[in-house]
Amino acid sequence: MLQKLKTAKKTVGMKQTIKAVQSGSAEVVFLARDVDDHLASRITEACKAAGVEIIMVDSMEELGEACGIQVGASTAAIVK
Repeated sequence: MLQKLKTAKKTVGMKQTIKAVQSGSAEVVFLARDVDDHLASRITEACKAAGVEIIMVDSMEELGEACGIQVGASTAAIVK
């Protein structure tokens, strides 16, 4: 599923991902395991409220690479 991020329509980053979840456009959210607990709880609660699946990724570096960016990413979402 992580490979799908390279070609799918997506959002990258906490603010954009939360916005996509709250608007109902996020199909699935990816969350890096090494994200600060405060940030992880924000996205986790938003996803629970919206019924969006969360897939954990080992690191921000791995998630950023999967998104095709040169820096780490805390969260990303595949959007409709």
